[in-house]
Amino acid sequence: MKRTALIISLVLVGLISSYWIDISLSDRQQTETIPTLVAPDILPEAEEETIETITLAAAGDCLMHNTQIWSGLQPDGSYNFDTFFQEVAPIIAAADYSSTNFESPMAGPANGYAGYPVFNSPDEIAGTFKSAGFDMVVTANNHILDRGYQGALRTLEVLAQNGLDTVGVYPSLEKSQEFLIKDLKGIRVGYLGYTYSTNGIPVPADKPYLINFLDRDRILDDIRTLRPQVDILVLVLHWGIEYSPQPTEEQKVWAREFCEAGTDIILGSHPHVIQTMEVIPLADRNCFVIYSMGNFISHQRGLERNSGVILQMEFSKNMTTDQTVLNKVEYIPTYSHSYYDGGRQYFRVVPIESTIKKIEQGQESYLDPGDIPTLQAVLNHTRSQLGQNYYFH
Repeated sequence: MKRTALIISLVLVGLISSYWIDISLSDRQQTETIPTLVAPDILPEAEEETIETITLAAAGDCLMHNTQIWSGLQPDGSYNFDTFFQEVAPIIAAADYSSTNFESPMAGPANGYAGYPVFNSPDEIAGTFKSAGFDMVVTANNHILDRGYQGALRTLEVLAQNGLDTVGVYPSLEKSQEFLIKDLKGIRVGYLGYTYSTNGIPVPADKPYLINFLDRDRILDDIRTLRPQVDILVLVLHWGIEYSPQPTEEQKVWAREFCEAGTDIILGSHPHVIQTMEVIPLADRNCFVIYSMGNFISHQRGLERNSGVILQMEFSKNMTTDQTVLNKVEYIPTYSHSYYDGGRQYFRVVPIESTIKKIEQGQESYLDPGDIPTLQAVLNHTRSQLGQNYYFH
């Protein structure tokens, strides 16, 4: 009996051992790592580069002489200056950002409207700039204080109310410490503006921040501060000698210093005639300088004082590498002139080359074949001053 019990016990132990062995093998099979075929290393696809391109446009000095003011007077006492820029508006508006220099305050009708030498223009001219496609009006010039501190402040207010940026004149210390930076398609463009003078009219002693003056060391400091914040840095300088066809040697030296400090574009104004332009090649980029863009609109006398340009500066930014380059600089020669319609004098700016073609095709309303020699003379002089367009890529 004992032997039978022993045999039964051994059999049971064997069965139990077998059961646990099977369970263990099953678990191993479930947890065992099964080798798989591994594909050979594949190089990741190169990141696709994204390029954004923008165009900046700029025009020179806009003046408002008495005759220009009178040309806009309406029967109800308001003003309309829509004739000024109708012919060039498509060019201005086509750019991603456009600027011009306006040499007159808008101090309001109570101060009386007047032209040279102490300007004051109707507010309606601000709307004219905006309708033409301008985005920014440079206020740092020698006429901004023609109607005093309050006139300068009111000018800033009127321009802002019309959706226009300004540079170089500030209503407060806080505002003077802010840079004008525009984000255009992901490309950050910064503007700085300075004037050599305010024609002897002093800035209020308690408001030294009001106007940026042409101080070399201050400008260099501002460039170095702004440079890391932007992809493109534009410097607008109201400088030089009036009616001189050439910049001074000091201007050329300063231009190089400003370029080396981090500037990409220098736009000059004040001489009221077109001066030369150049490219200053640097190790990492090309810096473009035009010493004076001439008059965009005025009623000054003489062909050279009614000659101007619309600059078109194209930049591209590689959004992958964060590198921005100047692709090209082109200019469109312009001519400012008065004409009569219904016995009344009006003013406008025209692009010279296309206007000559319109005259030849009989499509020009106010100029005729007898005006072609004048237009051609302005065109030839502009080309002799500026030379060819620049193309870098």
